[in-house]
Amino acid sequence: MRLALFEPDIAGNVGAVLRLGACFDTPVDLIEPMGFGWNDAAFRRAAMDYGGAADVVRHADFHEFAGKLPGRVILFTTRGSIPLTETVFQPGDTLLFGSESRGAPDYVHERADLAVRIPIRAGLRSLNLAVSAGISLAEALRQTNGFPPQ
Repeated sequence: MRLALFEPDIAGNVGAVLRLGACFDTPVDLIEPMGFGWNDAAFRRAAMDYGGAADVVRHADFHEFAGKLPGRVILFTTRGSIPLTETVFQPGDTLLFGSESRGAPDYVHERADLAVRIPIRAGLRSLNLAVSAGISLAEALRQTNGFPPQ
């Protein structure tokens, strides 16, 4: 299982996802460009003390990322046709989340094996990126018995 962020805009969300990846022993792919500067100080600030425990791979763009994927791409999007509650995950899946401000463009949707949405109350647009990643990863790990040993 992997988490991937497509061109994220908010360093705090990246930090929260890195912490999520570290705590659940799940690699995180960051697909550039990102909407903020990324250097050692920014990484330490965003990841807090979890940066050293996170397995992070940065990709220059989506095409580089897509060329290295080992399994299915599960795109989480408000345009998803499959509710999270009906999604069947596999251990090699990559859970991909679009940019906070723009979502994922059509070419990312076309590459995805599944487009999944998290059911939320009618009239509301979406959840925070890091919250969506946490909900989705927990369900995927639950289904695949992928939680790390305690």
